[in-house]
Amino acid sequence: MVDRHGQGYVHGYRKLFVLFSIATLVLGFSWFFLLGSTGRPHLIEHSVLPYTKILSTSENQREITISENDDQPLEQEGNSFQDSSGPLEHEFDKCDPSNAPLRVFMYDLPAEFHFGLLDWKQENSSVWPDVLGKIPDYPGGLNLQHSIEYWLTLDLLSSTLPDRPGPCTAARVADSREADVVFVPFFSSLSYNRHSKVNPPEKISTNKKLQSELVNFLTSQEEWKRSGGRDHVILAHHPNSMLDSRMKLWPCMLILSDFGRYPPNVANVEKDIIAPYKHVVRSFVNDSAGYDDRPILLYFKGAIYRKAGGIVRQELFYLLKDEKDVDFSFGTIQKNGISQASDGMHSSKFCLNIAGDTPSSNRLFDAIASHCVPVIISDEIELPYEDVIDYSKFCVFVRASDAVKKGFLMKLIKGIARKEWTQMWEKLKEVEGYFAFQYPSQKNDAVQMIWQAIARKVPAMKLKLHRSRRFSRFKIS
Repeated sequence: MVDRHGQGYVHGYRKLFVLFSIATLVLGFSWFFLLGSTGRPHLIEHSVLPYTKILSTSENQREITISENDDQPLEQEGNSFQDSSGPLEHEFDKCDPSNAPLRVFMYDLPAEFHFGLLDWKQENSSVWPDVLGKIPDYPGGLNLQHSIEYWLTLDLLSSTLPDRPGPCTAARVADSREADVVFVPFFSSLSYNRHSKVNPPEKISTNKKLQSELVNFLTSQEEWKRSGGRDHVILAHHPNSMLDSRMKLWPCMLILSDFGRYPPNVANVEKDIIAPYKHVVRSFVNDSAGYDDRPILLYFKGAIYRKAGGIVRQELFYLLKDEKDVDFSFGTIQKNGISQASDGMHSSKFCLNIAGDTPSSNRLFDAIASHCVPVIISDEIELPYEDVIDYSKFCVFVRASDAVKKGFLMKLIKGIARKEWTQMWEKLKEVEGYFAFQYPSQKNDAVQMIWQAIARKVPAMKLKLHRSRRFSRFKIS
């Protein structure tokens, strides 16, 4: 009996062991197949999420930098997010508003806030010019450098035209509840440039008056009340634009040239967009002027004596003014100054971009348009679309504290060999289109790149907005 019971126990243990082994194998294979299928969560239907083209990413997303070899930006398979080239690719030859990644509601502000500032006269009930007809001209000279408000508004107005050629990252919608952002078409930089002085007998300037009226209008709108202004896009590219209203409009997404004159609680890289200046020098079309064809090693022409962080310009002037093959001189737009700057940049290997009264200037974008390798000496500078573009591929960055050391900058520049300079020069010719403003807008030009940058901010903005509404039903009037 003992033997029989012993054999029975042994037999039972064996059966248990076999069953346990089978169960373990089944469980292991189940987990293997389950984990292999989790490239995306199947609990979420991506077709109902906003920006599925922007939010969807491949399982093994690569680092986003500038492509080394290809002329055109590439897409990762299975998504529309930028690959190593930088900007977002769009698959449509014609604008299809129903497929635009960014849905934009635009206020129909009176003409005095936008094209009326260009002396455009309203001819009918529409507050907008006919974008199929004569477009109001924007003033030239240095006014142009802060003209992004003009180009973005034109692009948005044309986004609903039938059979509009070219891309449309952003499309205008009539119902604000269908929009991702609310666009405020106030030409604030133009208002500052043209109307910031008080003209007697007036007590305040037209610029200040328009800002006050704008704040009153916005804060009374249902769109503002729904979001507290978080989804509103305000253009304030000139450093002094919106000076009287920026503290009241701080929740908005601001489109700026830099953060130099803003406290960090009003403007910061987390919620706001840095946009390029429009270059004012001539573009270098069909540039074949390589290393040996550019006799000037290092070039700078502009204001030398500046305030605050711009004091480094003065120090560099005294360090470099007598160096061989360096052209460092005072210059303005007066007396054919823009043409002289164009010639100088087109003849130079490296162009200095030094902090002035603010961390940025259009000189960087003039250098890019001239294919003159920018040497950036501005510790606080923020750069457009730097989340998708690696500027180190075509710019040289130098800390201000190093630049003013005797001999440091010249040794650094002379140490960049012909091959490395040529690679940067070729890269400048590849990326210059990302900073070009034009109408009609073209694929991956500055207009489309700014819209893409706004679209990339939307998910974080909506997250904050949705979280702020958690306990809204318990608020007491």
